[in-house]
Amino acid sequence: MTVQRDVKKSYGEAFDLSLQIAVAKWTNGISPAAVMLAIFDWYIHLSIHPAKNFELLDLYEQNITHLIQHYDCNLANGSFIEYKALTIPQDKRFIDKAWQLFPYIFIYQSFLMMQHWWHVAARDVRGVSHHHSDVVDFTLRQILDMLSPSNSPITNPEIQQAALEQNGDNFVRGFANYMEDLGRYQRNEPPVGTEAFVIGENIAVTPGKVIFRNRLIELIQYSPMTETVYAEPVLITPAWIMKYYILDLVPKHSLVKYLVKKGHTVFMISWKNPKKKDRDLGMEDYLNLGIMAALDVVSAVVPQQKIHLAGYCLGGTLTAIATATMARDLDDRLKTMTLFAAQTDFSEPGELGLFIDESQITFLESLMQEKGYLDTHQMAGAFQLLRSNDLIWSRVIHDYLLGKRKSMTDLMAWNADATRLPYKMHSEYLRNLFLHNQLAEAKYQVDEKPIALGDISIPIFAVATERDHVSPWHSVFKINMQTSSDVTFVLTSGGHNVGIVSLPVKKTKRHYRIDTLKETDRYIDADGWYKRTKSTGGSWWPAWEKWLAEHSSEKIPTPAMGTADYTPLEDAPGTYVLEK
Repeated sequence: MTVQRDVKKSYGEAFDLSLQIAVAKWTNGISPAAVMLAIFDWYIHLSIHPAKNFELLDLYEQNITHLIQHYDCNLANGSFIEYKALTIPQDKRFIDKAWQLFPYIFIYQSFLMMQHWWHVAARDVRGVSHHHSDVVDFTLRQILDMLSPSNSPITNPEIQQAALEQNGDNFVRGFANYMEDLGRYQRNEPPVGTEAFVIGENIAVTPGKVIFRNRLIELIQYSPMTETVYAEPVLITPAWIMKYYILDLVPKHSLVKYLVKKGHTVFMISWKNPKKKDRDLGMEDYLNLGIMAALDVVSAVVPQQKIHLAGYCLGGTLTAIATATMARDLDDRLKTMTLFAAQTDFSEPGELGLFIDESQITFLESLMQEKGYLDTHQMAGAFQLLRSNDLIWSRVIHDYLLGKRKSMTDLMAWNADATRLPYKMHSEYLRNLFLHNQLAEAKYQVDEKPIALGDISIPIFAVATERDHVSPWHSVFKINMQTSSDVTFVLTSGGHNVGIVSLPVKKTKRHYRIDTLKETDRYIDADGWYKRTKSTGGSWWPAWEKWLAEHSSEKIPTPAMGTADYTPLEDAPGTYVLEK
């Protein structure tokens, strides 16, 4: 009987998994249970919240009155006063002059009022959990963004004007663009224009050598461009959710080249793109086979010198884990730690938190169980939803309804070169960091022993970006509370990627704020820091390079490329970055 029950249980679990995988493919990895729980929580509480209902009714009447008054005003004298309170700076859908003419201004203002009404309806309903409120607000926004008048030729004056001027040829070109994109997607090919950027030919071309390789990383040592270099080398850890060459794009956009030209010895980790056989690689594997293995090699190439360790995004989180682990184990090989758009406290992860709860993680684990990894399309889809207006609907309008093509840039080509995340690592990352926030609470374990960010005492340079949807700057700012270090914090303009790839040029719209909070200073919150810190025009790169120089010893002769134990294997960019 026991064997029979076990067989039935295994069949039942297999059926559960098959069903969840089928549903996940249809929903693009979003748990319908998580969404329905949030909607049900919101709807039930809203139905027993008369004060909120009266508030919504009053807002509805105000909106109707406003529209009627301005419609009558337009009929009387041809003017229509814009209701600017409903717009936000990031919303570029209705900035064209054609939208300010009747009836289009009436159409889009009606839409913005409806969008605002639903936003108010989703928020501040007594009894609804904050997470569920966020999910409802996000879900409603996705639906409304899809229904925006800017997305339809019937209500978009820009599309209508293009159709009149081009006799409808914009639709013909748009359909051709759509079919081309669809074909490339089905064949798993990169977007149009990426062929202009070839890794090792005109992108990721800073000279260097691969001096070490294991099953997870290649370590690149870049060739010096100066006669002498600062004694302490720089080891950069990019996220494995991306390929490393975001920091080595075309030469004028390369942070690596900028550092090397300034006299720094730079090493870069290039992660292997995992496959099904790598499903059991976990966070500790990325720590040991990644950063710790790289540190051993760097210490051998530049002996008796401490190391500037830097990390970007998820690579920055792993950098903090490595630094805390080394502090716990009294390993003093690090000189400084630098974090680029990296979170160490996940209690406020921004809109990514919408996809993090027990239901959603379990659903993703079922989805990854089949392939052994999180697919690139599913990961890209989640990020696109966070900025659907910019990444989805603006492209629909531009490429398919106006029939145009945007010129491909090096950053866009890099963004299309996606990677995968192994099953075990991604599950641990979501559960231990996002869901349970173990790193911030000193509960995260390495080698079965907890580590604490408070053990870190080396100087820290932390960079955040103002419009980051992945690592919100208020969340990144929390590093100031967590360590026993002096923290130089930089808040730069731009988003998660554009803000980091911030080349120094004479004419630029870029700006940043920078200030050092010493370990002995009294605490100041993020908004207070923002108000007291002046904005500086330009790129933050020179400020970081100056900080590295100030925390380095005198210059020494350039080190050899590799050592007898770590002889160069091949030229940069290596092999792993080319794997699909």
